[in-house]
Amino acid sequence: MSLIPSFFGNRRSNVFDPFSLDVWDPFEGFPFSRSVANVPSSARETSAFANARIDWKETPEAHVFKADLPGLKKEEVKVEVEEGGVLQISGERSREQEEKNDKWHRVERSSGKFLRRFRLPENAKSDQVKASMENGVLTVTVPKEEVKKPEVKSIEISG
Repeated sequence: MSLIPSFFGNRRSNVFDPFSLDVWDPFEGFPFSRSVANVPSSARETSAFANARIDWKETPEAHVFKADLPGLKKEEVKVEVEEGGVLQISGERSREQEEKNDKWHRVERSSGKFLRRFRLPENAKSDQVKASMENGVLTVTVPKEEVKKPEVKSIEISG
């Protein structure tokens, strides 16, 4: 049994994936991670969006990204394709309003901004991206360019 999958939270992603621009926060989950003063603010923000788990699969026709975003409305999520073929999925989960008489016993649901970026392969049609959201699952479909089969020209053999 390998220790690596459990160390990375059983994610089915490749740490060395050249297409992923994810930032891995080594302090994610530690109680002192938010109070570390010498960690740049961009790194602290990454721990908030590290909870947005995204699967990326490739079919013969398209690249399909599925993100679990429970409790978010489609208006709270933004899908963009940047110049250079970078798919960016971002949004913000608002913190629940605290009433004066409320007594919280446990707070485990994360709130704040999240941002995930993926470098799309060259065969992606980044101008035809489609996104839909149903039951808290965002599906982004990026069609692929058709692979052109090399033209074969038959040559007649003379006798």
